[in-house]
Amino acid sequence: MFADRQDAGRRLAAALTHLARENPVVLALPRGGVPVGYEIAKALNAPLDILLVRKIGAPFQPELAAAAVVDGAEPVLVRNEEVIRAYGIDEAWIQAEMKRELREIERRRRLYCGDRPPIEVRGRTVILVDDGIATGTTVRAGLRALARLAPARRVLAVPVAPPDTVAALSVEAEEIVALEQPEWMGAVGQFYRDFTQTADEEVIRLLAEASAGPSVPRTQEL
Repeated sequence: MFADRQDAGRRLAAALTHLARENPVVLALPRGGVPVGYEIAKALNAPLDILLVRKIGAPFQPELAAAAVVDGAEPVLVRNEEVIRAYGIDEAWIQAEMKRELREIERRRRLYCGDRPPIEVRGRTVILVDDGIATGTTVRAGLRALARLAPARRVLAVPVAPPDTVAALSVEAEEIVALEQPEWMGAVGQFYRDFTQTADEEVIRLLAEASAGPSVPRTQEL
């Protein structure tokens, strides 16, 4: 049980100290991953940025990921085939939802980053952070999108994830650090005493505080 996302971030940072010498970049999934990633970036003296991935929820079950998308010149779409089959979701619905979520990604990019370009990751160790994983669909999309930017290594760091999901994601990342791996897992929030939704204002504040640190080189978007 984690007290809150800050506690989870500090505990994850302690498990990631071996990466400090690799000059890593921390990329957090908004919104809940940002407070976790902020603590890791602070402990490792690493730059912090975000990776904008949007879950495509199943019809009438928006919290259940049917797919996930990352924007870019060629958007990365990852499908959860088990959910798609179970709910009889057709391709037209997924494509329509993908377009809607891509518009939301662009809105959030402007809100969170303004005109600040993303941090360069080519040839560097990238630590991708979220506040927890259930199905892994969203994180899988993020890892595949990162592969296009040719980082030296992709490290996935989360406070909690089921072991079967961790095993399935092992082909997408060079290293996975998941502090808690319960055999049965419902909602991520079960593992936090305080799982209050992270507000946009907190994301903006933490990114601004992180960017006020040492200057780092930046480059193109995904």
